Amino acid sequence: MRMVCLWKLRNSQLVNKLVLGITLTFLSISSTATTVNQSLYIIADSLLTVDGAKVPYLTFNDSNTYIQSNPIINLMLGDTLDLWVYNTDNAPHDFQIKGVSNAISILPNDSIFLQEIFTVSGSYIYYDPSNFPKNTYLGLAGMIVVKNHNHASFYWNIKEHNSDWNTQLVAGNTVNWNQYDPKYFTINSVSNPNINADPLARITGQVGDTLYLHITNTGLSIHSMHFHGYHATIKYSSKNGAHVGREKDTFPIYPMETIVLQIVPDKVGEFPIHDHNLVAVMGNNIYPNGMFTTILITP
Repeated sequence: MRMVCLWKLRNSQLVNKLVLGITLTFLSISSTATTVNQSLYIIADSLLTVDGAKVPYLTFNDSNTYIQSNPIINLMLGDTLDLWVYNTDNAPHDFQIKGVSNAISILPNDSIFLQEIFTVSGSYIYYDPSNFPKNTYLGLAGMIVVKNHNHASFYWNIKEHNSDWNTQLVAGNTVNWNQYDPKYFTINSVSNPNINADPLARITGQVGDTLYLHITNTGLSIHSMHFHGYHATIKYSSKNGAHVGREKDTFPIYPMETIVLQIVPDKVGEFPIHDHNLVAVMGNNIYPNGMFTTILITP
């Protein structure tokens, strides 16, 4: 059983909504399950690109202080997520967990409360579906990870950006989504070489460790992430559940889909990981200032 409770604040009045959904998945939920309290703030600011440019951008933040990457919400299977979402922007927004909850509208200076118990481990996307793909493209999309293990985990929110479009969309103009020409490619909102400075993104471990990589594609393009040195095993795929268990070195991840990979390194070294579409390994036409990082394994 999955239960979702929603409370929405409007003009200081509390409105109760109860949505009850039943799934056909029956799992043994751990007796150690807890309640995880999380707040998300919708904030409009800018994205600092790898070449120093600033472009209009929006993100969810876990406080009212802006940073350009969306928080990763970590849960163990069976945990209860108590989530408040605050809209500090001057425009209305929606909030939804893809495949889990329905869209909820949030007016400026308003907030909503959502309670969710996840019955399947994996990675999920929370995002703003209003005017899709506008607000998601502008940055309002992050990751919820539901684990059934305690192994070391790493997280990639992969995305691409056409900086000219950001300015147009924030100004209220329209763009032709069929003529997408992104200039910047990021993991957790930064490009190489800054990706390796992010301990959530840069995969590190020792020979024989079991490592998990949670990848969310919140962009508009397919990204085929290629691993040098190691193969990985698919543990979860939001798009192709039948692919779970496959072991290989390249993984296409479609827009607004997620995948969870397990890596058990068998040798020492530092090996590249990058998008097989080499355009995505550039930042404003400069190589390799794009979607490129390394995995570092020690004895």
